Order: sequence, then C-alpha cells, then structure tokens
Amino acid sequence: MDRPSSARAATPLVVPASRWSHQAAAGLSEAELLRYRSNLLGVDLAVTNFGGGNTSAKISASDPLSASQTQVLWVKGSGGDLASMSLDGFATLYLDKLLALEARYRGRPHEDEMVALLSHCAFGLNPRAASIDTPLHAFIPAAHVDHVHPDALIALAASSDGERATKEIFGSDVGWLAWQRPGFDLALKIRNAIGQNPKLRGIVLAGHGIISWARTSEDCYTNTLDLISRGAKYLNARFADHPAFGGEALPPLPPEQRTAQAARLLPILRALGSDETLKIGHFTDAPEILEFVCGNDVRRLSALGTSCPDHFLRTKMRPLLLDPARIADERYLANAFVAYRADHIAYYERCRDEGSPPMRDPNPVVVLLPQVGMFTLAKDKASTRIAAEFYANAVNVMRGAEAIGSYVGLAEKEAFAIEYWQLEDAKLRRMPKAKALEGRIALITGGAGGIGSACAERFLREGACVIVADRDAARLEQVESALAATHTADRVRGFVADVTDERAVRNMFAFAAREYGGIDILVANAGIASSASVTETTHEIWRRNYAVLTDAYFLASRSAFELMKRRGGSIVFIGSKNALAATPNASAYASAKAAALHLARCLALEGAPFGIRVNAVNPDAVIRGSQIWSGPWRHERAKSHGIDSGKELEEFYRGRSLLKREVLPEDVAEAVLFFASDLSAKSTGNILNVDAGNAQAFTR
Repeated sequence: MDRPSSARAATPLVVPASRWSHQAAAGLSEAELLRYRSNLLGVDLAVTNFGGGNTSAKISASDPLSASQTQVLWVKGSGGDLASMSLDGFATLYLDKLLALEARYRGRPHEDEMVALLSHCAFGLNPRAASIDTPLHAFIPAAHVDHVHPDALIALAASSDGERATKEIFGSDVGWLAWQRPGFDLALKIRNAIGQNPKLRGIVLAGHGIISWARTSEDCYTNTLDLISRGAKYLNARFADHPAFGGEALPPLPPEQRTAQAARLLPILRALGSDETLKIGHFTDAPEILEFVCGNDVRRLSALGTSCPDHFLRTKMRPLLLDPARIADERYLANAFVAYRADHIAYYERCRDEGSPPMRDPNPVVVLLPQVGMFTLAKDKASTRIAAEFYANAVNVMRGAEAIGSYVGLAEKEAFAIEYWQLEDAKLRRMPKAKALEGRIALITGGAGGIGSACAERFLREGACVIVADRDAARLEQVESALAATHTADRVRGFVADVTDERAVRNMFAFAAREYGGIDILVANAGIASSASVTETTHEIWRRNYAVLTDAYFLASRSAFELMKRRGGSIVFIGSKNALAATPNASAYASAKAAALHLARCLALEGAPFGIRVNAVNPDAVIRGSQIWSGPWRHERAKSHGIDSGKELEEFYRGRSLLKREVLPEDVAEAVLFFASDLSAKSTGNILNVDAGNAQAFTR
C-alpha cells in the first residue's frame, strides 16, 4: 500500500552510544562504580527520563555490629536523579534482611505494608529512604542491576504486539512480564522468571520499562545499552514503512508564527490553569511534538493516555487537546479547561475508594495544539519543563508502539491506583512549604545593575522565576550566569533590550510570556543620571533622562498591564529621594524621577480594578554596585557638594542621613520584595523610602 503523500518519515529514535571511560573508572570502588554507572545512564535521555529508573549493586561490607562480612544492597534512594546523584543518594540495606521479608509478605492486597519494612533493613544508619523498587533489585541473583525507562523499550512494553516483537529482537535473552504495579509481588515474579531461565539478560515489564543485570558494573552498563540500542534500531527500521501517527493531517505553522502563538496563548492558558495554585508555563515545538500534534491519530492516541507510570505521574494520564480553528476565542479556551476539570473529577469519582487521598488539582498539565506545539503547566519551571520532556517520551513510545502493533494505554483503574497511591501522596505531603513567590514571574529592567541584580537574587530566594533585562549584554550575561549557578538555569532568563525602544519592550514581554507564561511582578529599575545646572543642561540630556526614567517606565508598565489584567500583579517603580526632594544641578534627573512617581500613582488608580498594585521605592545614594555611580554622576555630585569623589562621597551621604547608615542594593531589594509579595497585598499607590532617613524626602 502506498504511503499518503502527506506522510513524513518518523523522527528516528536515538541509539545510545557507550560513554564508559576506562580511565575514569580506574581505581573506583564498587560503590563509586555504581555512582559512575548511574550518572552515565541518567545523563543519557535515550536511556531514561529525568529522575526515572534506579540502579543497584550488591557489595560486601563489614557489619558494624558483628564485624563480619555481609552483603549490602546499594540502591538509588527514593526521589533521586540518576544523572546527578552522588553516593549519599543511595539507600544501603542488609541484603539478608531484605530477602527475609518474603516470610512477612501477605500477598498483593498488602503490598504497601512491605514498603514500611524497608527502613528496618537499613545498613550503617543510612537515613536515605529506599524506593518502592528496592525488592526488584534485591531478589535478582546478580551483583549489578539497572531498571530504566528508555523510549525504545517502553514502546515494546506499551504495544499490543510488544511481546512478539521482544522475542523477535532478543530471542530468549530477554523475558516479558505482563503489567503489574511495582512492588514486592513483581519482585518475586522477576526472581521466578530468572529461575526458570537463568540465561536471561533482562526482562521487559509491560507498560513500564526494562530491568537488566550483569556480573560487573561495566558489564551491566554495556548490557543495558545493548538492549536499548537493539530495540531502537528495530523500531527505526519499522518507521520507514509506518508513517508517524497516521500521516500529517495539518502542516505545522512557520516557526515565527508558532512563536507568536505561544507568546499570545501561554499567558491565557496559565491563567485558566491557575485557579487552584499559581502555575509556571513552558512551550515546546520540538520535531517529535509537532509530528504528533499534526498527525491524523493525535486525538485517538492522546485520549488513550500515557502508559508508563513515570510519565503520567508528571503529566497526568491525558492531555488537553485544543482545536486550532477555535483558539482565537477565549471563551472556547475557558470552556475547554472547564470540561477537562469535569472529566478529571469524574475519573476520580469513578476510581476512588475509601482509602484514596483527596483529589488534587484537576487542571491539565499538558495542552496540545495542532500546528503549533505543546504547552505544559506546573508549580515551577523545572516541573513544567520536565513534564514536557516526559510527554515527549510518551510521544516516542506511542510512535514506536504503533509501528509494531497498536499503542496500549494503562487501564484507568491501574492509572488511578498509581496517581493516587497513598505512598505517592505521602511523598507529596513531605514536600517543603511553598515559598512566598513560588509560581510567580518577575521581570526586572536594569537587571544587570546593583539594585536590579539584588532584586533578582532576593526574588529567586523566595521561589520566583526571574527575567533580568538590560542593554549591557556583557554585564547581563555575567549576572544571568551567576544567578543561574545559584538558583538553576530553569528559573533565570536574561534579555538584552533598550527599554526606551517600544518594539524592544514589546519583544521583551513576549519573551516573558513565551518562556514562563506571563508576568506577575514588574520592577521598573533601568536608570541613568546626569548633573548640570539648568543653563548647562542640553535638550538632549533632558530628553535622555525622560526617555529612560519616564518613557521606559510607561512602556514597560503598559505591556505589563496587558499581561496582568487576567490575574493581577505588582508593579514596583525604583524612584529616588530626588523624586520628592529638590536638589541643585540635577533638574533633568530629579524632575524625570518625579514624573515617574506620579505615573505610578496614576497607574495605581487604573490597575486597582484588575488587582494590579503599583508602588514605588525611593532609595538614596545606593553607591555600591551601581552603574550610575561608577560613571560621571559620581564626580558631578561630588563636585556639586564640594567634596572629593573617592571615599569622602560615601561618608558624605552616610553622614547626611538621619540614621548615619549606608544604603545598599540589598536594602532596596527588601523593600521591593515587600511590595512584590503578599505582605503588601492591601497596598497600592504607596511610596517607601529607603534612604536611612532624609527629612526633606518625607512623604507626609
């Protein structure tokens, strides 16, 4: 049969290549080799997804109680990430005690009580919690075990013809076990399967992944990669005769149109999905995602839900699929979210029992849009990015499963049993309390300067995502890198922009919308300063002060209003003591700051009906880290006061204040945080002076 003319060859699955270095592995202990192997497996997305999978080694050690040698199971602890974990990420347990637990096992209805017993097997007072998969590793009679979730092999595990394909690819080297929730009973089934066929190198767990083993750590790594590679090559060969997702139903929009749609839609989707908790958004139009959302089979396959528990614990079982012909209508989008929530509530009610945890947020995590791509929504940027990666894994699985048979999603009751598993719920309840700005997005102009970078640092410590914008590209890159190193690259973005340029400002806010889903906090901080008598103030100097200190604040606020009108927000102007107190030889600077201050009052009036608060922070003489004070302004102000521009200047301003204290960027950042957070939820149109006291600038 001829392939449809609209069909495109499926994007091939990545065939993993060995990263093992004998030089790097030389001299490592067994435990260190386990850590090395785990990191190599975890960093390769063709092998496993973020945080997914677990590894183990059975290592002889001296028992601290008896001083005799005993076998200790080192296994990845609960919640760890293979790619980044160190030795303290492994749980260590007495192997003999683990094996003895079989005598306590009362059957599948009592699986969860076995998890509570794992901590009683801890070796060496190790506090690391053991994962639910620990028994799988304990009962396999091999020194080294890998359990991973590669797309290539989950595709076999989630296909109606997966068992046959497994035999065709691996012969008798790899076994097959029907779907079963992870736990003690599955561990016993794996052990029994190996007992029946001691030559097995691995077992495909239907709907789940692969578990494999070997005598040494290197052999185990090599074996795992070989099994994945053979599966990927088999599927890639099949793709040539199987158009991806039934062939293309709609062509993808050009890249610039996809980007524009993402910037327009993500803030709307974020607002609709944040009715219970504030979310951060993410957008991707990766090739495999476009292939899926533009395919003829997207509706059928997305409705089946994901199959691998690792996938739907991050993405929910099913996505929300939008109609591209109707996305211009916000009422349609709102109704789509209402319908999705109703479906999730009905799913919960159908499947729950007396012991089920309370229903969690029923909003979608994954939103698919044909011709454009995929949006994800979660509590923070890392979670939403990882959810996108997991759904991309699920897409690869569907594509592979359909190439050898039909994709088979996990049965609804089974999915619910994992999504609302008491053990998973307990893990969620142990999560730390949300920080003050978690789920919020801040944009800071003049972000590479002393006050701007101090505000960014303060916001990040409180859980926000932050876009730092500045016209100085080199300095901005330094600030962005430093902040990302401390707070992760997920939560920091830099954007080079001249905030006096209307188009640049609109592009800056479109970037914020596309990267995170909008803006909740704007800190208008970009600044310049000039000092000259009025007769020496040129029109160019005057206009430049107003362009940066007033026009730019207006342009940024206008764009912020457009994004904040759906859910409210906080705008904070960085003013100056000079906005309230006249000063000689600075008429352009002081009057522009005063104009900005009055603009803030006007915006407070307009923003109140939408929940947009507008306040101002007025610092004075923040010299340390300031770009303004490192230029001509320092010498001009020193000259104006008849003092030296060196240390004498700092001493002058400190002595001038009522409290005789220096004002630092961090002091201003604390005031900005107050106005940005719910601590000031009932404050708008206000001014907070951070000047160590200056009677001339008192607001009353």
